[in-house]
Amino acid sequence: MSLPPPPAATVEVETVVVRLRRHGRRLLLPLLVLLATAGAAGYWVGSFPEPWMNLAAACGAAAVALVLGVGPVLAWLATRVTITTRRVIVRRGFFVRHRSELQLARVREVRARRGLVQRMFGSGDVELVVGVEAPAVLRDVPGPVAVVDALHELIARDYARETAGMVAATGLPGLPGLPAVPGATGATGGLPPTSLPPAR
Repeated sequence: MSLPPPPAATVEVETVVVRLRRHGRRLLLPLLVLLATAGAAGYWVGSFPEPWMNLAAACGAAAVALVLGVGPVLAWLATRVTITTRRVIVRRGFFVRHRSELQLARVREVRARRGLVQRMFGSGDVELVVGVEAPAVLRDVPGPVAVVDALHELIARDYARETAGMVAATGLPGLPGLPAVPGATGATGGLPPTSLPPAR
């Protein structure tokens, strides 16, 4: 007599919850630099008597625009945080890309830290504490309180899903992972009461 196959486990598809970048106020200064550089270059380039002077002014304006204007904008665009139902993914880099991932199951605490300027603009840093290691920091994200609340809910759901999976795999209502003993119930997770040491 053959036993029926076990019921198929429900697999939850990982979905993207939100994608974040650093607060948009970081683009204000680079854009002002680009506007000021363009205005200065339009006024000075061509007004010098020598061609090499005009060329030097144009090269200087281009260098300032690249370093202080275009560079910060590209750095802002190249950094992105993706929060899914199971992970926090940070991507950095424009030409050479770096990707780091943190499983929500490893996170022990989520907290927000906001400075004075960040409070004025509604941004802040979100710290993900994973134990003795240095916390992973999502820097200057918009709406940090909402991000922290969402992460707390996602972590709770992930823990509930993992716990339900372990209980379903062991078939025990108590502690998962312990061998089943016929006739044993309760919080001992399947161990018979006689195997426990006497209370002192």
